Amino acid sequence: MKAARPHGKAITLLDCVTRAAQQLTQAGLAFGHGTQNAFDEAAWLVLWQLELPLDTPLEPTADADNPAPVRRVSPAEQTQVDALIKTRIATRKPAAYLTHEAWLQGVSFYVDERAIVPRSLIAEVLVEGSLDYWLNASTHRVLDLCTGNGSLAVLAALVYPDVMVQASDISAEALEVAHINVQRHGLHQRISLHQGDGLPEHGGPYDLILCNPPYVNAHSMRTLPPEFKAEPALALDGNTAGGVDGMDLVRRLLREAPARMIENAILVLEIGNERAHFEAAFPELEVIWLATSAGEDQVLLVSREALLEPCS
Repeated sequence: MKAARPHGKAITLLDCVTRAAQQLTQAGLAFGHGTQNAFDEAAWLVLWQLELPLDTPLEPTADADNPAPVRRVSPAEQTQVDALIKTRIATRKPAAYLTHEAWLQGVSFYVDERAIVPRSLIAEVLVEGSLDYWLNASTHRVLDLCTGNGSLAVLAALVYPDVMVQASDISAEALEVAHINVQRHGLHQRISLHQGDGLPEHGGPYDLILCNPPYVNAHSMRTLPPEFKAEPALALDGNTAGGVDGMDLVRRLLREAPARMIENAILVLEIGNERAHFEAAFPELEVIWLATSAGEDQVLLVSREALLEPCS
């Protein structure tokens, strides 16, 4: 990669973001770790590098009562931005691993390479109240299985201030990151962390189980872009028990969960783009697909009663 040419004059914030977006586009990067396109990712990185709030206007506003001045980017600042953009391109690491920060439903989380970048759509159904119909005043025990950096556990505790949350993950390193976020949000008295493979041996029975498990099928694992391969494979690969459809952990979870759920408990499960594989694995299971920004085929809800129904 060629060295950056010295910048001779200040440019507007919008011009700086636009130039960075062009570089990201030309490099053919993959997105999906908090942003979905080159421009949004460039804006995120530029604003972070310049230590500006993420809601900083990129250009002047026409609001006479609250005008936003033009933010100009000095030559020295442009050099710093260029260095960050070049690192993103050269390493192909998700931007969140470079900034050590990710945002989910307006809440900031620390993240690094020890844990998957938080982006679960379950965050939407929590914050938007999509689960409230199935919950009530007696909902007190929540399990966040495959918690990663702890973001869903934190959001559940923030949304439902009367619940106690157990956050579990097989990865001790991921739990180190989760611990940072639990402490960061002052929730150490309501969120407990547990290391283990599958459902915790102690805790529960649960009123609500949240799970964003490894569910990527074997073929997709082989073709993941470098940005996704930079994440812990343990958090993505759903075939570690010998399967190929990404449903290995899901099969075990749905088999074992009813014994750890109260009578009217529910399980909320994210399966991403694997709905076809999920339905092939559980053709008789009655589930409810929840609406998210990615559609109505990526997050599902299943009751304990449905899990106990015999399948032909």
